[in-house]
Amino acid sequence: MNTRQEQLNAFNRLLDIMDELREKCPWDQKQTFQSLSHLTIEEVYELTDAIRTNDLDEIKKELGDVIMHIVFYAKIASESQSFDIGDVIHSICDKLIVRHPHIYGNSEVKTEEEVLKDWELIKLDQGNQSVLGGVPKSLPAMIKAFRIQDKAKGVGFDWDRAEDVWKKVEEELQEFQHEVKANDKQKMKEEFGDVLFSLINYARFKNINPEEALATTNDKFIRRFQLLEQLLTEDKLVLVRLTIVPFDIYWEKAKKNI
Repeated sequence: MNTRQEQLNAFNRLLDIMDELREKCPWDQKQTFQSLSHLTIEEVYELTDAIRTNDLDEIKKELGDVIMHIVFYAKIASESQSFDIGDVIHSICDKLIVRHPHIYGNSEVKTEEEVLKDWELIKLDQGNQSVLGGVPKSLPAMIKAFRIQDKAKGVGFDWDRAEDVWKKVEEELQEFQHEVKANDKQKMKEEFGDVLFSLINYARFKNINPEEALATTNDKFIRRFQLLEQLLTEDKLVLVRLTIVPFDIYWEKAKKNI
């Protein structure tokens, strides 16, 4: 492992490289906050993929990509004298100190729940108009639902028991089925959203990350489907020409292997 000084040297090396790239590379010279933003999102998703598979070497590489983007944004801002990487780092340091009065102040907490409640109260004291105001509008809907529920929990707005949450799931399913029978498309969509929201809530009570759970299922389906395609190819069959009966047979074969 690197010493603290070696870590600082490595960060300084990255700053030097970014200065040079911004000065000499035609592609790097053209980049703006806007042109980099979608690439940053892609890098974060790649980091998430590496974390899901617990590939430490890939996590290291993807963290490097994310850090590079942070340095890149700060470099762009420094050119207009708006802020630099030092300002960025001091900003997060100041926030961490303010958000942890039980470490850097006189507040006393004993549980994680008390820490979370303190955080939300601090944010309100700092000018937040709503506990939910800090949830990014552009978050994917499933992650956003989870964060909304988690933040509401932080100020005590939550169910008492998982069993009650599951009853809510069943209630929402019944309401959805009612609208299906009525064939009201708009209300079907609304009720289906309620079903998903309540399922996410139940997953939270069971300490299941719904995004990770669905991602795992997606991966499993892809592996099974690709095995199905392989089995069909071995038997000289074409997927699009299959009837439902042999299709089911090959799908069951794939499920037995994955």
